[in-house]
Amino acid sequence: MTSSRACHMGLSTALLAVSAMVTVPFGPVPFTLQTMVLALLPVVLGGRDAVCSVALYLLLGAVGLPVFSGLSGGVAHLLGPTGGFLWGFLIGTALAAVVCGLRSIPERTRFSLGALLMLTASYAAGTAQLSWVMGVSPRAAAAMAVLPFVGPDLVKMFVGVSVGLSVRRALGLDRSKSA
Repeated sequence: MTSSRACHMGLSTALLAVSAMVTVPFGPVPFTLQTMVLALLPVVLGGRDAVCSVALYLLLGAVGLPVFSGLSGGVAHLLGPTGGFLWGFLIGTALAAVVCGLRSIPERTRFSLGALLMLTASYAAGTAQLSWVMGVSPRAAAAMAVLPFVGPDLVKMFVGVSVGLSVRRALGLDRSKSA
């Protein structure tokens, strides 16, 4: 790994932590800017480095650094009602990395599909864990923690992909990095 890649991943992890600090309490799941950053990461870093950045973010939070929403951290946060959304970030970013590597799909389309897949995985994992931890039906969990966020999250994903493509062009990043 080059020092440049390590620096990009470290900065991306920090950006993900900062995006969690922009928090608006909204029921059991807060509104943050994380979805926007998660849509941006595979575009700018490429899939593998984006997955590593998200994994590092979760590791930092797990050891207790206050990188999660509301300046929280610790394993309990990952195992609590909203922890599934965090696990979903990692699963979804890995799935997005696969889609972003499909060269047969136009660039903007594959990055947008990757972001949508990331969001869907986060919603699925988050709904499952919220339902299980709170003892409510999956439908009730989705009504509480997914439905109010769909519109804003789609906007944040569009912005994240658009900003990511602009950053990619500005940095002159090689198209082959998106895998």
